[in-house]
Amino acid sequence: MDYVSITEAAKKWGITPRRVQVLCNQNRIPGLTKFGKAWAIPKDAEKPADARKLSKKAQ
Repeated sequence: MDYVSITEAAKKWGITPRRVQVLCNQNRIPGLTKFGKAWAIPKDAEKPADARKLSKKAQ
């Protein structure tokens, strides 16, 4: 299986690398693997849906 880095996944999905790190820490990416301190994201992984909630002010 081919893997991509956090930076490559961020570019592919149009989000920041920090947001990808958060998704990795929450185990929200299917097939995610950790090698030591580095995350390995499957090349064909889809961007997870945004599960963050909006505050009542923003609605």
